[in-house]
Amino acid sequence: MSGVVTDRPAALGADGRERRETSGISSMFTLAEVRWATVATVLFAVGGIAQLAGAPAVVWWTLYLACYVTGGWEPALAGLRALLDKTLDVDLLMIVAAIIAASIGQVLDGALLIVIFSTSGALEALATKRTADSVRALLHLTPDVATRLVDGTEEVVAADQLAVGDIVLVRPGERIGADGTVLSGASEVDQASITGEPLPVLKETGDEVFAGTLNGTGALRVQVDRDATDSVVARIVALVEEASATKAKTQLFIEKVEQRYSVGMVTATVLLFAIPMLFGAELQSTLLRAMTFMIVASPCAVVLATMPPLLSAIANAGRHRLLVKSAVVMEHLGTVQLVAFDKTGTLTEGAPRVTGIHAIPSSGYSDDDVLGYAASAERPSEHPLASAIVLAAHDRRLALDEADDFDSTPGRGVTSKVRGRIVRVGSPVILSDVRQSADLDAIDAATRLIQAAELEGRTAVVVLVDDSPIGVLDLTDGVRADSADVVLGLTALTGRTPILLTGDNERAAKRLAADVGLDEVYAGLLPAQKVEHVRRLQQDGTRLLLVGDGVNDAPAMAAADVGFAMGRRGSDLALETSDAVIVSDELDTVPRVIVLARRARRLVIANLVIAGTVITCLVAWDLIGHLPLPLGVAGHEGSTVIVGLNGLRLLRSSAWRRAKVAR
Repeated sequence: MSGVVTDRPAALGADGRERRETSGISSMFTLAEVRWATVATVLFAVGGIAQLAGAPAVVWWTLYLACYVTGGWEPALAGLRALLDKTLDVDLLMIVAAIIAASIGQVLDGALLIVIFSTSGALEALATKRTADSVRALLHLTPDVATRLVDGTEEVVAADQLAVGDIVLVRPGERIGADGTVLSGASEVDQASITGEPLPVLKETGDEVFAGTLNGTGALRVQVDRDATDSVVARIVALVEEASATKAKTQLFIEKVEQRYSVGMVTATVLLFAIPMLFGAELQSTLLRAMTFMIVASPCAVVLATMPPLLSAIANAGRHRLLVKSAVVMEHLGTVQLVAFDKTGTLTEGAPRVTGIHAIPSSGYSDDDVLGYAASAERPSEHPLASAIVLAAHDRRLALDEADDFDSTPGRGVTSKVRGRIVRVGSPVILSDVRQSADLDAIDAATRLIQAAELEGRTAVVVLVDDSPIGVLDLTDGVRADSADVVLGLTALTGRTPILLTGDNERAAKRLAADVGLDEVYAGLLPAQKVEHVRRLQQDGTRLLLVGDGVNDAPAMAAADVGFAMGRRGSDLALETSDAVIVSDELDTVPRVIVLARRARRLVIANLVIAGTVITCLVAWDLIGHLPLPLGVAGHEGSTVIVGLNGLRLLRSSAWRRAKVAR
């Protein structure tokens, strides 16, 4: 399974996912920004209730002013610090606008501004913390200690102290402490966290192994080839951080616009007050006009023009078990032009299953006999292929026998005594063990079945009874039932056929591509190579969505414009690095949310036109004529209500149903 860590270290929690769920909410409130934003929101809500209930003005004014203090002191302080650096922060501008609103009696408007901006700051701080935590969690894939061999003796040392040339002993069930080469021993290693391969890979003398991967049942002597800082896991961490930083730079344009708007608004307000005063204008009326300008020019309606459609789309998607992490992500989804998929655990189910049972006719056994013997022999094993074989037997309601004298050999298979007969189940190499004693016709028949399975990209498992081949089982990672339909839908939606980026072998990747209708396939990719392909696809300006589930997908997801993680099997880092999580693991969610995001984007544009038109008209009226303050506030708040209600249309369930892609 791509990126499914079967033995998560204690640092990630007992099952990784449980720790995230139980600690996520409590850790959220360790951030000061979250605590202050929560208090400000509560004060605002209580103040609104008190005002609607007819409480004395002093009561709800006090609550609103407390909201000002709790939600506004941090952005105000940050804005003042920015002023010392000769930078005008838009958050400070909003605090000033809120204070001016309160000074002319519009304390509700000011409190709403405070709540909006304090909540935005809290979400930004929370996202930053979660990203940092996820990167640190990845480092725990590598074990803390390793067993180093020095002159034939064993010594336990910190894994990060291993140097190039050191020899380490990796016992069964341990995680490998460093990237290196196998000097002796044989074992099947689960390296899904690095390569995305769904099945453990046999490692023998001369083979490369990676830090953080999980050793199987054999012992390995490994020579260290890379320092801890240069391991594949360490490079994944660096890639995630680099890609995340690159993505953050796209916000510079927005910051420049905010800066210019802030400077322009403050300058206009000062001039609107100062110039008339120089010509002897009356103080109170001039100040009132400048304050009116500050109110009508404030971007409340612009903020609400953008957020309600995007947040409504997020809420609607959330009800359908798609967790979109921010409004920015939803906005980017509306511009996606190409979708790339990981293979294992994304387009496939992420676990092997038996897809073919072939009894050798001359053996005298039926298909059920072959599967029954294989499942009985494999039942004591914990290998993924063994689990698939036993599950297939249960699905066919076969009665399994007890297996005695069970023995497992890495890379070859298992041997058990079933019904008094010696049963061997394993890879095709076990045929060479019986070639001298078994019937040659049976061996030839088994060989043909093996070749046919491998040509189709399947894994072949041979079943022997008393050293004679009786059949061959085909196993494969099953394709999700909706994969082909989703590919068709995305092709129609974006105008381009999705592509496949996978760490699995080329034969299996091409077979899957043929099954689901993909044309462009890149197989055998390590994490850095996935990032390279993502960046190459983005070179011409293409906005890319990557859907994956493993640690090996995390750097590519961070580099992509938008990254989706499959929630049910997704690794911790993939879930944290991704911009959205498909909790239900339903691929049909991908095209649906793109359609929903495009609708949200259209509403945002419409709302911006409405908000911009109203603000322009009110500002022009205030500058050219005389805009009464009540009318200015009414027009400003009226445009805010209009764009807000327009954006909330996407909350309706019908919006998700309408997002179904026609094929």
